[in-house]
Amino acid sequence: MSNQSSNPDTLKEFKTAIGSCREVFEKKLKDYGTSWRIMRPSSLTDQIYIKARRIRTIEEKGEENLKVKEGIKPEFIGIVNYCAIALIQLRLGPGFPIGIEEALRLYDEEIDSSTSLMLNKNHDYDEAWRQMRVSSFTDIILQKLLRTKEIENHDGKTLISEGVDANYRDMINYALFALIKLVNEQ
Repeated sequence: MSNQSSNPDTLKEFKTAIGSCREVFEKKLKDYGTSWRIMRPSSLTDQIYIKARRIRTIEEKGEENLKVKEGIKPEFIGIVNYCAIALIQLRLGPGFPIGIEEALRLYDEEIDSSTSLMLNKNHDYDEAWRQMRVSSFTDIILQKLLRTKEIENHDGKTLISEGVDANYRDMINYALFALIKLVNEQ
């Protein structure tokens, strides 16, 4: 069996998916500015939860049975972007709006950090995500959200587990995996 951990397509696919997410983030910045700076991380966790629950509903009911005819790809993009915002908020704390260029710089830093984590884990797990179903990514993201809510309910304190930031980073990566799989399945 060949070692797939060095698959050159993985980084390229990640960059393409990230590019789609960043494009949406940048356009929304131009529409709304950084109004999200007012939000606490726990509110962002709930916003991400809404996105993940909608994906699960679409997976269970089918897109043809929806009243709002938007698929799951925009929701996964929303998860990536809200997780990046949550990481920025963890770093800066809720506050006043910042400039668009500063927001983009911080976004890129958080996404780059998450991508670096993915590359290290992907090496160790030998690209196992490629054999997973998109619905499994949805379930894992929902599980990580419930874990994050528990940690937030304990004022961010854990006994043995990783913190909220690690869960946001994992959610970014699982959502990017889902986006890659959705593009490859088309």
